[in-house]
Amino acid sequence: MSILEVKDLRIGFRQDGKIVDAVRGVSFSVDRGETVALVGESGSGKSVTALSTVSLLPSSAEVSGSVTYDGTQMIGAPERDLRRVRGNDISFIFQEPMTSLNPLHTIEKQLAESLALHQGLVGDAVRERIIELLTKVGIRDAESRLGAYPHQLSGGQRQRVMIAMALANKPDVLIADEPTTALDVTIQAQILELLAELKSSEGMGLLFITHDLGIVRRIADKVCVMKDGEIVEAGPVADIFANPKHPYTRKLLSARAVGAPDPVPANAPVVAETDHLKVWFPIQRGFFKRTVGHVKAVNDATISVRAGETLGIVGESGSGKTTLALAIMRLISSEGGITFDGQDVRKWSTRELRRLRKDMQIVFQDPFGSLSPRMTCEQIIAEGLGVHGNPDGRDVPELVAEVMVEVGLDPATMHRYPHEFSGGQRQRIAIARAMILRPKLLVLDEPTSALDMTVQVQIVDLLRDLQRKYQLAYLFISHDLHVVRAMSHKIMVMKQGDVVETGEAQALFADPQTEYTQKLLAAAPDLIEIPA
Repeated sequence: MSILEVKDLRIGFRQDGKIVDAVRGVSFSVDRGETVALVGESGSGKSVTALSTVSLLPSSAEVSGSVTYDGTQMIGAPERDLRRVRGNDISFIFQEPMTSLNPLHTIEKQLAESLALHQGLVGDAVRERIIELLTKVGIRDAESRLGAYPHQLSGGQRQRVMIAMALANKPDVLIADEPTTALDVTIQAQILELLAELKSSEGMGLLFITHDLGIVRRIADKVCVMKDGEIVEAGPVADIFANPKHPYTRKLLSARAVGAPDPVPANAPVVAETDHLKVWFPIQRGFFKRTVGHVKAVNDATISVRAGETLGIVGESGSGKTTLALAIMRLISSEGGITFDGQDVRKWSTRELRRLRKDMQIVFQDPFGSLSPRMTCEQIIAEGLGVHGNPDGRDVPELVAEVMVEVGLDPATMHRYPHEFSGGQRQRIAIARAMILRPKLLVLDEPTSALDMTVQVQIVDLLRDLQRKYQLAYLFISHDLHVVRAMSHKIMVMKQGDVVETGEAQALFADPQTEYTQKLLAAAPDLIEIPA
């Protein structure tokens, strides 16, 4: 008998006096020692389905059908029974550990809470169990990390803590909701390997929710493809990948950024360059804040990027990628040479830099977090014109409408607010905000990592079109090597602040010279090929 069985699950949410369907007749099962993947784009109903297994949905939800854990019905079960199952028999790993962990409590306290609640462990026993769990999930020198708070850990470490918390009570079912989306490829590979090992050693069932079919092929036994609240195709992973029958499955399988950017003209001018750039942050201790050392965020970085050229910057979290970009834009202090548009800007004052700001723009990773929820789409896009002026003298709504069309948005939606757009549309708004100033350099800091694969392809195509049209110089920061390969002319690999390798994109992918670059490329999921 399956450890978790879902039959004809239907979920709707009450909204403005109506019921909006989110899940419609979903059925699947998870056996012990088996990994079942739920895949699909944002809004397909994956996470809502997972939350329904232990009744974690809001009060506005109306649920029907059947969800049984080890033969016990979960829908309509008493709250007392559900509390015994949650975090004990069925555990969750959520997508963003920083928001799932309590920022005010240490790692030890947060892990101890679950062990005390479900197993009654206290004192030395709970401390030993916590150290054992943290060691099992790969936290080095676990005992020294017990007093750490979430913000003192890296993204990969926080996700490992979440996994330790989920495994604390030896669950029968582990539900992992996009657990690797925001992680570097090397950390992602470690987490996937860890989950596979734990599933095998503990004999638990794993329900893995993702939009990345590359990960599914690596980790899952069965896959269920969801679209608009329904499972449109399901079966063994090998069968689905070899012979996808539904058009939507084929669309997902083929959704991977491919191709290469247009060649850079031989006479293209250099837009930005650095000469032995260094960014060190002082470590200060004691009452008098004496400097006792430095965090060497960037060491001796010499780069250049020309008009119409993309420099891809890759490396693990904390390698200095974003710090380097911010230093080039003179948003943080640095040492060494910085030349922008032929001018040495190292000693320019804030007032002097302002006239150059419109020529250097940035698009951030999270489009929802970087857009003001209190401003309309029109106000967000036009904000830069209020700061830097409107040289064309044309009506602002006309300029906004023009740039919205350019990035693939309907001008009729300019009066809507960010929450009324999808993730891909919000990222297009962020790009439009930068593009309305007609910059020469655009910093793209993980612009596609939070997006579905199909939307990623659209954004990559858009960025290449804009570069072709306006000869933009891009600094493209990403941990997704497929996207980097499709976007970049040159690639720079960073590790712990050092530039370990730089070269032409295709040459570097074909023949990486350093051991670290080889490790980085080996950790990336294989390119998915859709059968003819």
